[in-house]
This record gives sequence, C-alpha cells and structure tokens, in this order.
Amino acid sequence: MLEGFAYLRGHTVLLMSFVVDIIAMVFGMPRALFPQIAHESFGGPIDGGLAFALLFAAIPLGAVVGGVFSGWVSRVTRQGAAVVVAIIVWGLAMVVFGLAVWRASGSIGVAFWVAFVALAIGGAADMASAAFRSTMLQQAAADDVRGRLQGVFIVVVAGGPRIADVVHGGAAAVVGTAAAATGGGVLVVVLVVAVTMAVPAFVRYRVAPAPAV
Repeated sequence: MLEGFAYLRGHTVLLMSFVVDIIAMVFGMPRALFPQIAHESFGGPIDGGLAFALLFAAIPLGAVVGGVFSGWVSRVTRQGAAVVVAIIVWGLAMVVFGLAVWRASGSIGVAFWVAFVALAIGGAADMASAAFRSTMLQQAAADDVRGRLQGVFIVVVAGGPRIADVVHGGAAAVVGTAAAATGGGVLVVVLVVAVTMAVPAFVRYRVAPAPAV
C-alpha cells in the first residue's frame, strides 16, 4: 500500500481520483447523524424505528438502483469530468438532505421523504463516481501497480466514511445535525470545484479508445 501511495505522487490524475473521493466521503457522509436525526427531527423512537431504518437504507438503495440502470456509464468518455459531476451531485444531495432536516416537523412527513430521496440520489451519484474512478484506476495505472493501488482504493473507500463519522459527530455537537449535514454538502461542492480548478488535467481526462477488433 505504501508503494501505491508513492506511485500516486507522480501520477496526478490518479491521485486526484482519490482526493475527490476523500472530500466527498469525509465532508458529505452524514451517516453518524442518522440516529439523532431519526429521533429528534422525524419523531422516531430512541431505540430505532422506521425513520432510522429508512435513512440508513436510502443511500444503499440509491446505489442499487443506480447500478441497475448503469449501462450509460460505459458510453461516457470524459471520465474525469463525469467524476466531478457525480461528486457535485452527491454534495448537492447532502445539502438538500440537510435542508429537509432543518424543515422537519418532528414526524415522518414531506420533509422526511425529501430527505430520503436526496440520500437515494446521493447513493446513485456515488455509485457512478465509483464506477468511473475504478475504470480510471484500471486504465491509467501501470500493470505492475494495480494491485497496490487497489489497496489504496480500499483504504480510501473504507476509511473516508469512518473519518466522516467523527467529523459530522463533532460538527453536530457544535452547530446541530441540520447545519452539519448541510454545511458538509456545501463543502463537498466548494472543495471539489477548487481542487479540480487547481488540477485541470483531471477534468480533461478521457477514457482510452477501445482497440480495433
């Protein structure tokens, strides 16, 4: 894995594929807040309940639906730009989720279903982002380092949301759950736009043409 990180230092496009994912997961994954939001904002019982279950299921549900209808992914050639768009959609979905929590009335009503749909849309966007980034990893990396970079990929995918749990939990303790979720989504959009402007080669990255048969 250390060799994978060393390889990334000299390959900006691949490095950026990890950087934008870390931004998306660390600042835009409010999962740690779901128990409190389900109880305080949507009136669920303190030990779980329907609101809690649906909030936890929304992102995976969106990812599954996005995967079922993912045939279009193979037709996208500007994969760098596609990753950026997918992550911006993820960030905006978390903003909508946070605003829905802000407007919640203490029961499962319109605000809850807006929050649920926003999370599901975020899950579909995350699925698309992961598909594009995986393809970039397989195509842009040298054959002898793909396994090492896959190790880095697993660390980022598994570790980012855990860091997000700490970040969102700490932020919510200071500003509240709605502000933490909304602010996290805003930060995703702002930071991803900023880093891609700093490294335009990532946005310009295109998939290699298929070999002639």
